[in-house]
Formats: sequence, C-alpha cells, structure tokens
Amino acid sequence: MKRMIMRQVEIKCTNGDTNTPTHSGIALPFHPLSLSFNHINYCVDMPAEMKEQGFAENRLQLLTDISGAFRPAVLTALVGMSGAGKTTLMDVLAGRKTSGSIEGSITLSGYPKNQETFARISGYCEQTDIHSPNVTVYESILYSAWLRLSSDVDETTRKMFVEEVMTLVELDVLRNTMVGLPGFDGLSTEQRKRLTIAVELVSNPSIIFMDEPTSGLDARAAAIVMRVVRNTVNTGRTVVCTIHQPSIDIFESFDDAIPGVAKITEGYNPATWMLEVSSPLAEARLGINFAEIYANSPLYMENQELIKELSVPLPGYEDLSFPTKYSQNFYNQCIANFWKQYKSYWKNPPYNVMRYLMTVLNGLVFGTVFWKKGTKLESQQDLFNLLGATYAAVFFLGASNCITVQPVVAIERTVFYRERAAGMYSPLSYALAQTGVEIIYNILQGCLYTIIIYSMIGYEWKADKFFYFLFFIIASFNYFSLFGMMLVALTPSALLANIIISFVLPLWNLFAGFLIVRPAIPIWWRWYYWANPVSWTIYGVVASQFGKNNNSLSIPGGSPIVVKKFLEDNLGINHDFLGYVVLAHFSYAIGFYFVFAYSIKVLNFQKR
Repeated sequence: MKRMIMRQVEIKCTNGDTNTPTHSGIALPFHPLSLSFNHINYCVDMPAEMKEQGFAENRLQLLTDISGAFRPAVLTALVGMSGAGKTTLMDVLAGRKTSGSIEGSITLSGYPKNQETFARISGYCEQTDIHSPNVTVYESILYSAWLRLSSDVDETTRKMFVEEVMTLVELDVLRNTMVGLPGFDGLSTEQRKRLTIAVELVSNPSIIFMDEPTSGLDARAAAIVMRVVRNTVNTGRTVVCTIHQPSIDIFESFDDAIPGVAKITEGYNPATWMLEVSSPLAEARLGINFAEIYANSPLYMENQELIKELSVPLPGYEDLSFPTKYSQNFYNQCIANFWKQYKSYWKNPPYNVMRYLMTVLNGLVFGTVFWKKGTKLESQQDLFNLLGATYAAVFFLGASNCITVQPVVAIERTVFYRERAAGMYSPLSYALAQTGVEIIYNILQGCLYTIIIYSMIGYEWKADKFFYFLFFIIASFNYFSLFGMMLVALTPSALLANIIISFVLPLWNLFAGFLIVRPAIPIWWRWYYWANPVSWTIYGVVASQFGKNNNSLSIPGGSPIVVKKFLEDNLGINHDFLGYVVLAHFSYAIGFYFVFAYSIKVLNFQKR
C-alpha cells in the first residue's frame, strides 16, 4: 500500500482550542475548532476493470484504520506520492465524497461531526481552481462572502471583510482583473490558486482544507501561495493541506525520520527520497516494518492521547448549531445569484454580441427573402409563402439559441458543483437566477427580431396581431434556450447534450407543420405534432395573423375559398384555439425550467 505521511508545524498563536471568537487582525470573529478522527476506514465498490483482472472482492478499501487530529493555529500537511490516499482522506473528513461507505468516528471539538453544520464553518480549496470566468476577482470574492457569511453581517462589514481577505491573499492589486478560463485568458495558475483560497477564506471558516495548493506551480509561484497559507494559519485557523512534491525547505519543516532511515541529503528531491526510504525494498533491506514501528511508537501513543483529549468537549463549550440550512434566506440567495449571473452575462461578449448579431443578420436575410409577402395574400401559394416565412423566422434562430446556450451553462454547472458542496445556496435559487437572466436577454432579442421581421415581411400593423407575434417569438426563444439548458443539466457533458440536440431538432423541424401539414401527417405520428413546441408557435403565428381573414383565396384548379376556411380545412388552424396555444407556450417554458432545476438539484455527475 502506498505511503501517506502526516506532519504538523506549530504556529505561534495566543488563542487555544476554545469557544471564544478569535479576531487575529480580521474584521469578523470566528470559533477556533479542532477536528479529530479515529479508525477511519473507507471502501468503494470494486471497479469493473479490476474485477475483469481477477479481483474477486466486491469492495475496494482505500483507507485503512486512519487516525489523527487537526488543531487551531497548526498547519498540518498530508504528504505522499500520487495514489497514497491524501485527497481521499481529506474528502472523507470534509464530507465531500459522493459514493462509498465510511467507518470510524469524526468529532468537531468533541462533538460528532454534522455535515450540514460542518459546511458552514469549513472551507475546501480544491486542486482544480474552478471559478466563473466572466466576473472579476473582486466580484468572485464578494459573491462568496454575500452567500456564506452570516445574515446578520451588514453590507458595509461584509465589504470591509472582503477587502481584508484580498489583502491577506495578496489579490488587492488584481481586484478588477477578469478571472477568465484556465490556459486561455485572465488569471495565471498561481493567481487562480490564491483566488480559490480567498473565496473559501471569505466565508470566515474555522477549518480550511487545501488540496495540493502548490501543484503545477513553479518555485516562485509556490512560494507565494505558501506565504498565503502561512498568513491564513497565523489568523488562528485550522489548516490542512496535501503536498505531493514539496520543496526541500518546506519538507524539512515536517521531517522527523525513523531511526535507521538515511537523512535526506541537501538538494535531493523530497518526493524521490520518500519513495526510496519507504518502499517495500527499503523495508526489506532494513528489516523493519514502518506500520509496526509507528503502531508501537511513543508518537502513536501521543497521537491517541491527543485524539482522546480532543474527542471530549471542553467545559463550557457548546456544540455548533445554526437555525437555517443556508447562511442567507431564499430571497437573498436569489438576489445574489441573479447579481452574479447578470455580471457574467454582461461580461460575455462572445456569447451575447454574437447572439444579437445573428439576430440582426437572420432578420435581414429572412426579411429580404420574404419582402412584403404579408401585404399580398391572394393565392394559395401566397399563404404557403407566409407559412414558410413564419417557419424560417421561428426555427432557425431558436435552434441557434438552443445550441449556443449549452457551453455557457456547462461551464457554470462546474462552478455550481463546487458552490453546492460548500452549502452556499439552494439549487432552486441558482436555477431561477440563471434562467431569469437568460429570459431577459431572450426578451430583448425577441423584441429586436420582431421589429425587423414584422416590418420587412409586411404583416398587418394591428395591435393584437403585433403583440401576438411578439409573444410567440419571445416564447419560442425562451423554450429553445430552456430546452438546451435542461439537456445540459440532464447529461454528464455538454458534448452528449449537443448530440441529443442534433437528434431532437430535426424531429422538431420535420413535425413543425410546414414540411408536412398536420392533416397530412400519418395518424400514428400525429401525436408528435402536438408534443412539438415549434408546431405550437407556427400554429399561433399563423392563427393570430390570418385566422380571422375573410378575404378570398384562389386555389389552382379549384374554386376560390375564404382564407379562414382554408386554414381550418387544409391546415387544421383555428383562431379560436389561440388561448390554448398561449397556455402551451407557458407550459413548455415552465416544464423545461422545472426539469432543469430538479436535475441540477438531484443529479451530480462530478463523482468523488
């Protein structure tokens, strides 16, 4: 089994493990807390690949009988090679595992750990720095503080605390820098790491977990990040971090070699040295068993005594409890999430500028192709020309919205997973905010598109007809966008969602009522016409524009017929059905929204 070593560095601090709030130069007080764990075992289902290689067991044990304690003002490092179980242990202790079974005891300053409470007083800095790309550094930190600080912290104090945290992690000079996407634009790897620490520290946690804070950084960047970590420990908080390949200077701070093991030489790589001295070959050469040495050592006894001591509440100490699951009420969660989504959309020109550019271009193309067709309705062909104009106006731009919204939602969903694990807000508030901002942009897009299309095609300028057209265009943009968002929430990747879209959209196109009108659809496929939202939009536009038209329509090879009668007999479109058509549009939008909201609440494709 691969080795994992836990070392601790004592940081001078006047505050002990008590229930007394600590200031330590930060504007807001916090409770110093210890975390002790004893005989932790963690198992998962045996992977199918290992079963195929001959492993007969049904369970795979990843952690075996792990014990330890983390204390305030003490920096604890979990050191080991890849696969040693560092992150696994930290995920188990932080309650971040989404599968497997956990055995053993975990106590928080003497009381059994409750995950909902623990999420309120802890921070977790993941190895992958996940942030919304289209907001600034200051906005990212302010947003985290807004949702994670107690509701009794006023706005002025909150902003003051944000400024102090930014100074602590040395991000104040980057306050207006866009976060951007890793490897493309915005912050560097080291700056993103400090932002990760900041968004957790701004929640005013008592315990902070940091997974590989120096991974992927050069020596200078790693030194900056570790300085931030030390600054955090100096505030009196409990800090735990995993380290894969520490520098010699950092590693020597933790080193306490077992007798007989050769000391690390100057300039030697610490990770390489660890692998060499702790390998089975080294044990055989020395004739020792490291696990047995530790189990029989005074250090083991000291650790067990410390665990026993920290597993009993101190006199006068009360277990932590909060009156609500989240720091903010539902209304404030919605406001904060809407604020962030609004900022993200406003600062995302590649998405929104292209959206409106495509709106204008499509409007001009369709407007010129069907120029003033609405002013001429004398023959059957004229009517079918207008039916084609309606079909083109609705489907092509709506389908574009459905496809282009997916990458935006996919990026934000990754951020949502981190924020949900931190207990920042209800998934419903997140869904309301993201769909709310998208709907606002769709309304503006629909108004712009309607003005271009309606005037160039030459539909009749009557209030009821214009507003019906405007409603159906905006509603179609909304259900197209919400359908794309829903598919992202239902699938593990944007790629799979896009594949499903490529299957669904041709069906919506086929059964929209233009390529083949409803009465001509075989009876066994006619149900799909009614299940297709696009067909309802085309029905609504045609019925509202021409459903009361009593003008005569010439029919090739037949007698003239009134437009209204032709629509009823040949296309199955009736003006009196418009109320149900309007309700259907609301139903589709609301239905897609609730599936989106429910999916992001119950589905988690980020397995840990």
